[in-house]
Amino acid sequence: MFEVCEMQDGTIYTVNLAQRHCDCGHFQVERLPCRHVFACCANQRLDWQVYVHDVYTISEICKLYRGEFVLMGDPSTWDRYEGAKVIANWTLRRATKRRPKSTRYLNEMDSRDMRGPRRCTTCGREGHSRSRCPQRAGPSSAGGH
Repeated sequence: MFEVCEMQDGTIYTVNLAQRHCDCGHFQVERLPCRHVFACCANQRLDWQVYVHDVYTISEICKLYRGEFVLMGDPSTWDRYEGAKVIANWTLRRATKRRPKSTRYLNEMDSRDMRGPRRCTTCGREGHSRSRCPQRAGPSSAGGH
């Protein structure tokens, strides 16, 4: 039985290596050593790998994939699908003017009429954005030629 003190906040965790228990709960849930177990093992010069559950060993992982995968066969021999047909609404797809930030498809709630018309943040009028605002000072309005 060990007590491990956290440096940040002074919390003390009790670690029982024989019962594979730590007060933080990670050791029991994940079945992997938590940092408190690593601290105990380092302090006592113990091998931490002993406390890793067998389910994480290569031999156990190999057992999972030992069974044969059934081949799907030639697609021409498959039964014809008779379920519902999903048709995408391409008008809701993001425009490809520039590289998209995400691949999310827009839905009806994202359409312009749901959010109201476009409004300029400079003059407050509808129908244009700040970059196209007629009141925005351009290079031609800067001097008296």
